Amino acid sequence: MPTPDGAPTAGRHVLVVADGDVPSRADLDAAWPGWDDAVEAVIAADGGLARARALDVEPTLLVGDLDSLDPVLIAAAEASGPPIRRSPAAKDESDAELALLAALDEGATRLTVLGAFGGPRLDHALANVWLLAHPALDGIAVTLLDARTRASLLTAPGPDGAPVRRPLPGPLGATVSLLPFGGDATGVTTHGLRYPLHDEPLQVGPARGLSNVREAADAAVMLRAGRLLVIEIAP
Repeated sequence: MPTPDGAPTAGRHVLVVADGDVPSRADLDAAWPGWDDAVEAVIAADGGLARARALDVEPTLLVGDLDSLDPVLIAAAEASGPPIRRSPAAKDESDAELALLAALDEGATRLTVLGAFGGPRLDHALANVWLLAHPALDGIAVTLLDARTRASLLTAPGPDGAPVRRPLPGPLGATVSLLPFGGDATGVTTHGLRYPLHDEPLQVGPARGLSNVREAADAAVMLRAGRLLVIEIAP
């Protein structure tokens, strides 16, 4: 069976908790049932340690420079908490990026990321969205979640050169935006959305793919070439 975002369930599911706004478990369960199914490991990125524990989730690994954590929490983690992979403050990667790379080191084939949106830093939120296109994550199912938003990246063609089809399961009436990412997307076809696309391009700049509406439980999108940022907003 597919996951709630249409990705296959096979493989190792790792939860990454970053230091942005993280909703309550009740809100996540209401918006995205099954979001944490089969999670095998939890990686906290710096201040994501406190946010994970607020969800009653105990991280199995803590990564980052730890500049956003209360020293008391750091001392407790060093004494009896999860293993720590500490990095210098002067580094090329964000703490969230280090957490994703650590998840790959642990064999993740599916990643769910909390805390990637929100907070006071727009640049951090955008950088986290851009991590969906990280070369190391090629072929890995990555989903960014908050209480209302689910974001993922669809890339085509597939390994066999064929178009790629992505199911878009979820509640009727939900908003679905399809935005070209890093260049024009070509051959976009939708099923079960109010404003259909029939083997059409979506170009960088125009907002044509914004604010579509799911009208069928088996809604889907197919892409021939390029990348689409798929953003779903719960009703």
